[in-house]
Amino acid sequence: MTGGGVVTLFVCGDVMLGRGVDQILARPGDPALREDYVTDALSYVRLAESVNGPIPAPVDPSWPWGEALRVLEAAAPDVRIVNLETSVTGSDAFAPGKAVHYRMHPANLPALTVARPDVCVLANNHVLDFGRAGLEETLDALRRAGLRVAGAGRDADEAHAPAAVPVRTGGRVLVFALGARSSGVPSGWAATADLPGVAYVPELSLTAADAVVRRVRQEKRAGDIAVVSVHWGSNWGYLVPRDQRRFAHALVDGGVDLVHGHSSHHPRPVEVYRNRLILHGCGDFIDDYEGIGGYEEYRDDLRIMYLVTVAADTGGLTGLRMVPLRARRMRLEPATQEDAAWLHATVDRVSAGVRLTLESDGTIALVPPAAGAVP
Repeated sequence: MTGGGVVTLFVCGDVMLGRGVDQILARPGDPALREDYVTDALSYVRLAESVNGPIPAPVDPSWPWGEALRVLEAAAPDVRIVNLETSVTGSDAFAPGKAVHYRMHPANLPALTVARPDVCVLANNHVLDFGRAGLEETLDALRRAGLRVAGAGRDADEAHAPAAVPVRTGGRVLVFALGARSSGVPSGWAATADLPGVAYVPELSLTAADAVVRRVRQEKRAGDIAVVSVHWGSNWGYLVPRDQRRFAHALVDGGVDLVHGHSSHHPRPVEVYRNRLILHGCGDFIDDYEGIGGYEEYRDDLRIMYLVTVAADTGGLTGLRMVPLRARRMRLEPATQEDAAWLHATVDRVSAGVRLTLESDGTIALVPPAAGAVP
């Protein structure tokens, strides 16, 4: 028996607590890297300090989250979902053929648990940066910390299975997660019947969407809310490819209530389809990218917390509030009024078919479609 009311979900983009961020925490791992131009993860700390000032390392586990923790405490969402885009390992077995490798030391997991995530999505292009053994160490570390995972596992069944979070209304939030080739997930990372890996999607096809829908229908009960979290698409730009939009629509047509998209380094369009929210790209949330130039027009220093409310009985969208933040010294700070206005104008401009408003408190709100409308 489920109750009425709404369920509030917090979702965000990539949480990259490895590499430079790992180096400012209390128990940094080996800083060695095998990148073309950077061989020491501390170089990313120095880059951040060169533009925004000294970082008082070692920092408290709450440091990378900064203002986000205050917002989460005030909003009190029922379920918190993050895309954890790093391996959690002490391994030095760098995956061959990759330009960038992300790892955080398992002893630094308090920097994740401090945010109390209910689900850590692992279907992305960094969770196997240190091979299958590194993934297994990641799974073990997260399990010991009491954290649910979705999108990766010790075999294909586990990787494709949803994380189920009971909510106060009597139902559950089911989180399925997928890693698409379009985001750089190597095909060799796919979980199989006897190998650990990720829930891999080679193409964003209707056939692939149908397979996801079948799993959703097998698991979903009356009163449940189904979320599909997808690592898809390129790093930069606002264009949503036709196959991505079609894939998302097929998921909603099949019973998915929220499509949580990520991989891009900046926020991409927001869409409402059949009264379900589709986030085509949530942007980075926590990373070590300060001081890296080349795409300044996208303002990737600005981050968004997405607070989504859905009807507990139907899964229909009832509201969306986006809280703008700014990354500075590898910490999330409140965005300025000017920054919030820029984010509002940009996301509103690229999100055809929806209307976003800038509220007096600096948050960005979705104006719901008229009752009965099907955008």
